[in-house]
Amino acid sequence: MKGLRRTRTCGELGSAHVGESATLNGWIDSQRDHGGIVFLDLRDRYGVTQVMVGGDSELVELARSLRSEDVVAIRGAVIARPDDMVNPDMPTGAVELSASEIHVLNRCRTLPFQIAEADRAGEELRLRHRYLHLRSPSMQRNLRVRHESLQAVRDVLSGEGFLEIETPLLIRTTPEGARDYVVPSRVHHGAFYALPQSPQLYKQTLMISGVDRYFQLARCLRDEDLRADRQPEHTQIDLEMSFIEEEDVFHLVETLMVHLFQRTLGVRLQTPFPRITYDDAMDAYGSDKPDLRFGLEICDLSDLAAQGEFGVFHSVIEAGGLVKGVLGEGLAALSRKEIGELEELAKRYGARGLAWLKVTEEGISGSFAKFFSPELLERFAESSGARVGDLLLVVAAPRKVANQALGALRLEVGRRRGYTKAAGFSFAWVHQFPLFERDEEAGQWAAMHHMFTMPREEDLAFVESDPGRVYAQLYDLVCNGVELGSGSIRIHVRELQEQVLRACGIGEEEAEAKFGWFLRALEFGAPPHGGIAVGLDRLVTLLVGGQSIRDVIAFPKTSRATNPLDGSPSPVSDAQLEELNLEIRPIGGSVEGL
Repeated sequence: MKGLRRTRTCGELGSAHVGESATLNGWIDSQRDHGGIVFLDLRDRYGVTQVMVGGDSELVELARSLRSEDVVAIRGAVIARPDDMVNPDMPTGAVELSASEIHVLNRCRTLPFQIAEADRAGEELRLRHRYLHLRSPSMQRNLRVRHESLQAVRDVLSGEGFLEIETPLLIRTTPEGARDYVVPSRVHHGAFYALPQSPQLYKQTLMISGVDRYFQLARCLRDEDLRADRQPEHTQIDLEMSFIEEEDVFHLVETLMVHLFQRTLGVRLQTPFPRITYDDAMDAYGSDKPDLRFGLEICDLSDLAAQGEFGVFHSVIEAGGLVKGVLGEGLAALSRKEIGELEELAKRYGARGLAWLKVTEEGISGSFAKFFSPELLERFAESSGARVGDLLLVVAAPRKVANQALGALRLEVGRRRGYTKAAGFSFAWVHQFPLFERDEEAGQWAAMHHMFTMPREEDLAFVESDPGRVYAQLYDLVCNGVELGSGSIRIHVRELQEQVLRACGIGEEEAEAKFGWFLRALEFGAPPHGGIAVGLDRLVTLLVGGQSIRDVIAFPKTSRATNPLDGSPSPVSDAQLEELNLEIRPIGGSVEGL
């Protein structure tokens, strides 16, 4: 590179630089041969500059030999493009570089896919050649937005008095709701470390240590089945504060989001974000992560349903269930077959069927219309907000099932109407979750989020006697139907922590074995504290309008938790296994089958 280092990037040349000499380094994006003149588009991560090569026949021949993704250094003079050749859609479109020297730094072999078409290549192929996909403008933008998000986090939290502190990556295995990745110890044969699913106990220990305000851009690892918004390893904006209440966390995170969105997108968020209780979210939207970009709230029609002669409604209500509905805005023209498809969706969420009413110019008709008077049918339409052209979708079921089924139908209506693609960002806090949920398979109670969450003060007496009625100081940050983060006020008293563990079926001996070190720490002046973890990958995916967190992670895994780029996971040598005192027994196939 001696004498060839760039003096300008490919994204910065403009009219103010005309007459200058410049050296550019980058990749050939495209080549266009116009006989005696060859035009090259040269690209780096900052942009693209057009290079004109003409005059010198040897230089022209060299330019003709260049192919996409060849790496070059080009020196020349910055000149203005002719008026009719200016490209207003290109930041450097008013100028071009008239080449006097071209140095080929490396050639590129035949590409498996064109960089401009990388997003359309198969996932396995893209990940195997991830270094090529990352050169695409969309991925370069995603990585830049991710970087700017990280910088915004550090700016805000450092300014608020937080200390950035790393917690261990090799820890004791603890139940966090997913499987641990385990690491065998060479020194302690038969013993294993776990990779952290979150820094939960360590960040609480930092509060006991007097740190007061901690944050970390924490790497977390979970051995779980993958989806679009899940990876074996992810990054979270992890923070904890002492001597605070729920609203302190809300205010801080809102300040962080405002700064982050302004810095990365130039978008000004409106605060405070709405606060919605868990019960209200489930009743109105059928989800604890509601998409608030559109209305279509679920309505309770039980009182009206009880006044008709439809036996299905009566039997559900008598059994303690509800009759609820959601408005299919503008969907009255759906055929019976299409309504049947909606019914299948409702059944996937536990509903036994789907009732419906259509509001048309001719009147109100539907699957249960004959069991109700015209006056009651009008009241159904009025209660749901249905107008001419609308379809009312109704489920009769226990409250939880009705809410979940109608929540899914609400999103499907939103998708069909284009509401789920609406621009903008609709944030909210969902809080006051139940602390426990019943694990029917195990026949016992389990923590809905985790076991270190403080119950509401008014529910403290019921932690062990009636866990199902206990609500927690627990909150989620949601946006556009995505859960971005989860947090809580924590338990800071050992006796209460042991009560919660017992309610989850963890007795004294097991608690000591798994959490003894932490329970002892709570006895040494633990302050009231709380915090939150916001998923950085989900947040950046939202910022860039991506469909999967794989879009914003430099080197993600596939849905089978493999990395086609480096071939991981891979077998280890017999020598390594012997050193660790381990033996591999293949189950249902060989290790080489990976």
